[in-house]
Amino acid sequence: MEITGRITADATLHKVNRDKQVVNFSIAINDSYKPKNSSEVKEIVTYIDCSYWLNSKSAEWLKKGALVQLFGRIGLSVYSSSDGKALGRLTFHTNSLKILVFAKRSEQGANNSVVPTPQAQLAEPAEDLPF
Repeated sequence: MEITGRITADATLHKVNRDKQVVNFSIAINDSYKPKNSSEVKEIVTYIDCSYWLNSKSAEWLKKGALVQLFGRIGLSVYSSSDGKALGRLTFHTNSLKILVFAKRSEQGANNSVVPTPQAQLAEPAEDLPF
């Protein structure tokens, strides 16, 4: 299965045992629809908790706001709240991921690593143009 969404918070890295680490993050998928016999457009957001076991180094690039395309399988965690109400969460076991758009750099901290855009890398002063 393939899903695409924006990361809702910076990814976290958890050590499971001496040899294994898992990257956990959550994405939001935005959608809209127009109900039958209505002119009003309804907006819905679906949140999915994701786990990625294959590359722990990817956690440093999975920042809040990044747009990611994920491949894997979906699951459901069902549990009861303290008042006995049945609740559930969507989960996604990620086999492969692509970062489509990196998160924007924050103004306060330099700890958010972001790859510069190609336009910023190629900018030259006008007087240096060869024509």
